[in-house]
Amino acid sequence: MNKIIVVCGATASGKTALAVELAKIYGGEIISADSMQIYTDMDIASAKATPEEQQGIPHHLLGFLKPSESFSVADYVRLANECARDILSRGKTPIICGGTGLYISSFVDNITFDDSRCDYEFREEMERFARENGNGALLEKLRKVDPETAETLHENNVGRIIRALEVYKTTGHTISYAKKMSRANPSPYDFIMLTIEYADRSVLYKRIDRRVDAMMERGLLEEARSCFGQPNRPTAAQAIGCKELYPYFRGEKSLDDCVEELKLRTRQYAKRQLTWFRRDKRIRSVVVDEGDTLESIVDKAKEIILMA
Repeated sequence: MNKIIVVCGATASGKTALAVELAKIYGGEIISADSMQIYTDMDIASAKATPEEQQGIPHHLLGFLKPSESFSVADYVRLANECARDILSRGKTPIICGGTGLYISSFVDNITFDDSRCDYEFREEMERFARENGNGALLEKLRKVDPETAETLHENNVGRIIRALEVYKTTGHTISYAKKMSRANPSPYDFIMLTIEYADRSVLYKRIDRRVDAMMERGLLEEARSCFGQPNRPTAAQAIGCKELYPYFRGEKSLDDCVEELKLRTRQYAKRQLTWFRRDKRIRSVVVDEGDTLESIVDKAKEIILMA
């Protein structure tokens, strides 16, 4: 009665298609775990599932927030819990689907978040430090006080780096310590966690390249131009799929060069996602071989679920 299926993995790996098929089989509804798909007006850049791809399966936490609004991991855990309880109360199976590892791990581990105060002056100071010294220097500052959290963050994730530094400054302990303490209460849910992994990673990279080409055909350039013209979108404006096209708008690079850069950055992001999910030994891999059909991938996932 409290089982939740998690389908996670790299971008363009086929998570949505698998989650939708599993929802059909197990009477499920999908809860998105993607930090960019929460925003409106970014359907293409965030690779949000189209109505056709959703196939009538209810999807939650998609496109409900304006790009100018802030949203935290704590917000995600709270809303995901609300969705899961509602879905379970109706006799359905919640299926978490996405590639934002921090969202997924925080929800699965039932992380509670401290109520340390916000120090806006300190945030501005750290933002200025990053602008003047680079994001890498900011991450190194965090590494000196909280190497465990620093190891999980990319240097471009300035907001979360600053938040981790802020927690240390205002509470005297690290955010990684706070997370360990918050795990005292186990999750009320029973999770079956799957990730899609390609036996030949070059197949995944080819899928990424094809997806970028398809996004451009669907109108990514116009969507990115709109984002570029609205500076009050600090988080959304840095989404992969938008910022790589900004040099074209500024006349600094050709469109072809920007598209190639987008493909490269997306492949690099996929590699970081794979590294994140491999660290969690609870996650079982659905290994996809070249030539596998969606039907065969679903069969592999069902085997894992039946054995759980």
